Amino acid sequence: MRIGCVFFDYDGVLTTDRTGSTTTYRFLSRHTGISLDRVSAALAKHNKALTLGLTSHENVWPQVCEDLGENVPLLLLQEAFDSTPINVAMFELAALLRHKCRVGIITDNKADRMRRLRIVQELDAHFDPIVVSAEVGNSKASPALFEHALAGVGLTAGQAVFIDNDARNVAVAALLGMNAIHFDDAVNDVSGLADRLRREYGFQLG
Repeated sequence: MRIGCVFFDYDGVLTTDRTGSTTTYRFLSRHTGISLDRVSAALAKHNKALTLGLTSHENVWPQVCEDLGENVPLLLLQEAFDSTPINVAMFELAALLRHKCRVGIITDNKADRMRRLRIVQELDAHFDPIVVSAEVGNSKASPALFEHALAGVGLTAGQAVFIDNDARNVAVAALLGMNAIHFDDAVNDVSGLADRLRREYGFQLG
């Protein structure tokens, strides 16, 4: 069956940090002098609600600052988003694939973070669609987010490839019938992934 779209996870696949929280907590800790453990504890309790779009960083920020015992400017959070390190080799692979089929993103992520990254990393110039859990109200723990993505491109599950660094997400996509690939972010073997796409799905990538 011809592949009509390759979907990438964002953090840990298109970035070199395993999770977005890793990026954000590290930046905030370094720039406030507050320990990484305290930053993580203050923000992690809001992670699920933020990822499902039930709240925003702006809404939870007063509580975060109270827990940190410091009035941290919300602008610093935006700078933390901006610090997200892209996986250059993966972006290059996506660019090659874009000549063969649609290339999109399916990510469990915060709405405000992805809105910012769409601007600073020009994601819309590289990926379409960009499906964000907080905007849909479902995470990759449920088939619903994948079904939403497939409906958006008008494809069946078997016509799409999904690449993620979290094996749990890969399993959900596979159960739905998508061609799901686990990418080991610790190894970051992008050339090996490209070889697999050539071998298993017939992509001629040069």
